[in-house]
Amino acid sequence: MKLYYSPGACSLSPHIALAEAGLAYTTEKVDLKTKKTETGADFFAINPAGYVPALVLDNGETLTEGPAIVQYIADLAPAKKLAPPAGGFERVRLQEVLNFISTELHKSFSPLFNPTAPEEWKTFTRGLIGRRLDVVEQKLAGRDYLMGDFSVADGYLFTVLGWGRLVGVEVKENRPLVAAYLGRVMARPGVQQAMKEEGLIK
Repeated sequence: MKLYYSPGACSLSPHIALAEAGLAYTTEKVDLKTKKTETGADFFAINPAGYVPALVLDNGETLTEGPAIVQYIADLAPAKKLAPPAGGFERVRLQEVLNFISTELHKSFSPLFNPTAPEEWKTFTRGLIGRRLDVVEQKLAGRDYLMGDFSVADGYLFTVLGWGRLVGVEVKENRPLVAAYLGRVMARPGVQQAMKEEGLIK
């Protein structure tokens, strides 16, 4: 399998999933401005939408949406228990959490990275993200990870919350459970591996 990624972007989530799953994979960096990969390939030919992540499977199929990719990866390594078994209610709970991260957090950060977005809109967006982070704080009450044990949802949430420092969102302020949670996720060997491979840490 080959993961197309941009350092620190949402593609870090499936990168973490691959490392945690212990699967064989390669990576190729994408310049999201030029839409060229590090080998000079046209990224639009790989993902017509032009964004990461894209996971090219050994059979030639390509997956392009993060929540779908991480569940696929988890199902390739069921012994790692990165996702509850498909078909059970706990899997629906995982999908619920992945959708919350995707629609309520991930997409909410987009205006903050847009240099043309009005400052009033950015201020509103930071407040909205703050309210969503308060929900995360509640979800973590009495548990180490979102689903109890580490899952692909944690790699995704860790990735998204890492953007806070870049755009003026106080992720940890007055949220001790979130702060402790991020430290636990950061300490995981699979997370460290993925971040080193992307050049995010040494």
